Amino acid sequence: MAINLKSDDAESPVIVWFRDDLRLSDNPALQAAAKLGRPIICVFVHDEETEGLRPLGGAARWWLHGSLRALSDALDAHGGELLIFRGAASKVIPRLATNCRAGSVLWNRRYGAAERRLDEAIKTELKAQHVEARSFNGHLLYEPWSIQKNSGGSFRVFSAFWRAAHTFGEPERPLATPSRLTFFKNKGEFKPSRVKLVELTLEPSSPDWASGLRATWQRGEARAQAQLEKFLDNDVGSYADCRDYPGRTSTSRLSPYLRFGDISARQVWHAANAAYAGSSNRDLEKFQSELGWREFSYHLLYNNPDAASRNLQPRFDTMQWRHDSTALKAWQHGKTGYPIVDAGMRELWSTGWMHNRVRMVVASFLAKHLLIDWRQGESWFWDTLVDADPANNPVSWQWVAGSGADAAPYFRIFNPVLQGQKFDADGTYVRRWVPELANIPASVIHNPWQHEAESIGRKSKCVPSYPDPIIDHDNARRRALEAYKNLA
Repeated sequence: MAINLKSDDAESPVIVWFRDDLRLSDNPALQAAAKLGRPIICVFVHDEETEGLRPLGGAARWWLHGSLRALSDALDAHGGELLIFRGAASKVIPRLATNCRAGSVLWNRRYGAAERRLDEAIKTELKAQHVEARSFNGHLLYEPWSIQKNSGGSFRVFSAFWRAAHTFGEPERPLATPSRLTFFKNKGEFKPSRVKLVELTLEPSSPDWASGLRATWQRGEARAQAQLEKFLDNDVGSYADCRDYPGRTSTSRLSPYLRFGDISARQVWHAANAAYAGSSNRDLEKFQSELGWREFSYHLLYNNPDAASRNLQPRFDTMQWRHDSTALKAWQHGKTGYPIVDAGMRELWSTGWMHNRVRMVVASFLAKHLLIDWRQGESWFWDTLVDADPANNPVSWQWVAGSGADAAPYFRIFNPVLQGQKFDADGTYVRRWVPELANIPASVIHNPWQHEAESIGRKSKCVPSYPDPIIDHDNARRRALEAYKNLA
């Protein structure tokens, strides 16, 4: 990573442009800047002006605020500061480099089409100014273009992709936080263009809908490391057997930290390896395969930049999706009459997160029971998930809908009653998020409408406000199978 500098460049500052890598450890761009031995300027640009960049949803904006605050505090503890700007990065970064006479601008890569175009434009502009511009992999285990079929081209099936990834060996080991960071002394060069974090208005104020998020999450690098340690100490040993049960705390809950780079995939991978050093363990393999799905999602995004808006299987372009605003609203608000679906949607609304098994169930319900376009669901998740990821979110939605590259077959239509009975048999998860059903026996909690009114029905006081199912499962299944079979 060494960069040759002219003698007259020795004191010129180096800009580190933070994006989805809001941490000091295992940050290749920051590490490279530290090795240069020149004063560092740490920058974040809140860009809502560049064409093609997808604006963050509300829950993700809330998370971003906390991660930026934590990063700012961490830099302050090292004697530095985080400079925050608002505007088109294609203008902000070159102008900043000119104003402070920077010799280099370094950043970690992103993989969406608009992000790549933006990076190339900035590199071109900086090189025209005789400013070095370099980017690094700080987000993934492997670069999306590095894993290819033997015959050339990108993968369309996860299992084949993941087998090919294993031929590369272990991912690179994570980098430590630089032992020495020298920061550029700001003498007012950045006024008045820089802004305060609060001026980005990332957190809601009126109405303040984030109380459930605040009660559930603590953001930033330190909390990410603490969450990883907690998971490895308590849950990874039962991961393969228990990860599908939403009433248990058996998943890592690291997804929002990975999304914003509070922690890196390499750090998670190697920490998990260390927890099972010297042994072959199916819990470890299953957990690391979830990181593999994240890698595969970015592989698909890189090769299919419009994955959030276009069917990866073109034959789905003829799908006759239904337009039913009433049913869509019932799904969004957790009032479908199917307890496991409603519990998931209410967990999402309250906490900005949903258990992965339940994500599959609710997505299947929208796309197959209701025959509502998967893009409607992807958009809702994008706005309400704290871990709304530009690759995972659309790729996973397309997997469930059947339109994806490596998709669940069209005839796989989750029965929400059976899913609830299998993975939440005692009703712990449903009772937590659907309090109307708190007093319902476990034997009937996932299908309360099928039982006599005098025992638990609408005339009793047990479920006075819980809705009837908005659609019958058997009828919905038949309708979905017919619609899918009619695809061109």
